Parts: sequence; structure tokens; C-alpha cells
Amino acid sequence: MVARTATKPSVRERLLEAANELFYREGVQTVGIDRIIEHAGVAKASLYNTYGNKESLVCAYLESRKARIQDRILRTLTRFRTPRERLLGVFDALGESFTTPQYNGCAFVRATAEAPDDSSISRAADDYRAWVRGLFTELATEAGYADPEGLARQLHLLYDGAALSARMDRDPSASSTARAAAVVLLDAASLIEPVTTGPES
Repeated sequence: MVARTATKPSVRERLLEAANELFYREGVQTVGIDRIIEHAGVAKASLYNTYGNKESLVCAYLESRKARIQDRILRTLTRFRTPRERLLGVFDALGESFTTPQYNGCAFVRATAEAPDDSSISRAADDYRAWVRGLFTELATEAGYADPEGLARQLHLLYDGAALSARMDRDPSASSTARAAAVVLLDAASLIEPVTTGPES
């Protein structure tokens, strides 16, 4: 019987993994193309043939970060039954990332710190933020809150603040603090009044 050999990662996969490691740890502005290709063990031509330029590689890196975050959050939310529980569960998922030794803040904030507003890097970050806001809005709508979009903006601010505090204050419990604040917001938010009918004649 022939033994199976592990499939060698493709050039694209090696470049993206190197970008994920180096960009997230050191920053997209600090890490140059030569560092990426050396870390990935590929030729410089392979990077340009695969991604075209550094900005496209940065966008691919951000897309991969977004996919990981989406997977973590959606997987966590399956543990909860009600929309309100799932709204709070987003902060539980956020907290999971804070406890990893590699946590180094929000990849999207770091990547866009020096990127032009009209760059593809900024658009990738906008797309991620729209997804987070959309998730909060969807869950708030399902939970029956009267102003789901307004509530989603407030919850998103708590989400952002927790990520900043976890990085700047080196406080992995920031997600728990943000979750507690979210409970207060949800308790204070108005619910849609159920439609009632008059007495039958």
C-alpha cells in the first residue's frame, strides 16, 4: 500500500501565510516584499505573478483575517438560542481572540493607519466593518429592538473599544467589560411593541 504524502502548500498559500504572520506581527508598512518572499521561500517573480503587487497581497491578507473572524464569531453564536444571547455572544467570540498569545490588536486598524482613504486596503477594512455592523443590526432586528441600526452602532463602538483596550492596556478581560456594558444598552433599548387588536365584536 502506497503511503500518502502531505500536500505541499501552494505558492499562494505560502505567501499568504507569510503575510499573515509578518503583517500582523510587525505591520504592513514595516514589512517589505523581500521579507515576505524570504519567509515564504518563493521567488520574487512568484509574488508578482500571484498577487500583482504588495497592496493586493495586503488585501488578500485582510480578507483572510476577515474570514477567520467571521468563522470564529459565527461558530461561537451557534452556542446561543436567542437573538439577544447572540448579540452578547459576539463579545464572547471577540474575547477568545484576546486570550491568544499572538493577539496584536485589530489587523484592520493597523493596516489602514497609513493607507489612503481611497485605497483598496481601506475598502477591505470598510467591508469588514460593514459585516460586523450588519451582523449586529441583523441580530438586533431579530431580537425586536425598535432601532436596530442605532443599537448596532452603539454595540459596534463597544466592540471597537474592547479591541483597542485589549491591545493598548494589555487587558484580555476587555471583552467581558464590553459585554457588561452591552447588557446595560440592551436593557435600556426600546423593543417594538407587539401589535394588538381590539376586542372582537
